[in-house]
Amino acid sequence: MRKVAIIGVGMTKFGENWDKSFRGMVTEAGVKAIQDAKVKGDEISAGYVGTMASGSLVGQEHAGALIADYMGLNPIPITRVEGACASGSLALRQGVMAVASGLHDLVVVGGVEKMTDLDTAAVSQILGGAGDQEWELFMGATFPGLYAFMARRHMHEYGTTEEMLASVAVKNHANGAHNKYAQFQREITIEQALNAKMVADPLKILDCSPITDGAAAVVLAPLDSASSYTEKPIEILASEQASGTLALHDREDLTSIKAAKIAGQNAYRKAGIAPKDIDVAEVHDCFTIAEIVATEDLGFFAPGQGGPAALEGKTKIGGEIAVNTSGGLKATGHPVGATGVKQACEVAWQLRGEREEAQVEDAEYALTHNVGGSGATAVVHLYKRGY
Repeated sequence: MRKVAIIGVGMTKFGENWDKSFRGMVTEAGVKAIQDAKVKGDEISAGYVGTMASGSLVGQEHAGALIADYMGLNPIPITRVEGACASGSLALRQGVMAVASGLHDLVVVGGVEKMTDLDTAAVSQILGGAGDQEWELFMGATFPGLYAFMARRHMHEYGTTEEMLASVAVKNHANGAHNKYAQFQREITIEQALNAKMVADPLKILDCSPITDGAAAVVLAPLDSASSYTEKPIEILASEQASGTLALHDREDLTSIKAAKIAGQNAYRKAGIAPKDIDVAEVHDCFTIAEIVATEDLGFFAPGQGGPAALEGKTKIGGEIAVNTSGGLKATGHPVGATGVKQACEVAWQLRGEREEAQVEDAEYALTHNVGGSGATAVVHLYKRGY
């Protein structure tokens, strides 16, 4: 198997993009990534795109063919990939495998979602399909409610507090304030987070990621030829995926996402590195409790210590492990199909030393962690500065 590198990245602004269409956003991100890679469109031999619910959200299925057409990439094959909120990372994984196997040399990977054309109730109903439709959605469960169960159990088991949850939101908004692509580019205080409107006890509105439009893209190449396109290739050391139960009530433990733990452990083993080696991580903070659980599942902190670590500033830039330097899903936004690819863009910029005010000093190793639903799909990628 060949080693694989990211040679180009591109993103749209995330937010309520009323003036941008589904096809327009993914085309914009894809063109930016191809230009950043300094390749020509006719050099690309395949593509993969992650989108969870384009048919329900904007009435557009057959997204792969649409994107090939609008990016001027016909007749190359572009394949749509779906795995709920992990769709983007699954598309990236497909691209990595295509290049690693030798099937393709240059591959473009995108992620996109256009979510704000519908009202919140309709979007929530569509997103609910990422859980167990029969036993959760039909019974009235929402994702804020499911993650609230996880938060309450974490509080019961480990003494995690609402202030610890709030500190995650505060940190991620501070990072998002330095991200020109973020939906929310403003800082918040602990008091604002604690006093915000309740959504699903104990999760308040500032504990929850927003509904977002946006797209992101990367271009992949074999590592041994990457330097012919860019002076700063980013090697993908590992790409691992694991599955868990769709329904929360079937889990053996509500304080951890087993699929994420397994994907992370497999990725570390394949790459030959350990959690302590990671300099910067983009993790799936759809809710603040999700970031705390992720930092434990990925081995950055022991079970029950993710909350205190967040409150003590250990996950800030300059702390023990810089987590969600982009602002995460919380501040950058969460266009569900795009999130996993956005994470790859962020760590690529970090490893290239291009994040200015939010730059992690001398970053060499990075991790991305993308979760579908409440944890039935988990994808972990590891990266290394390749120059």
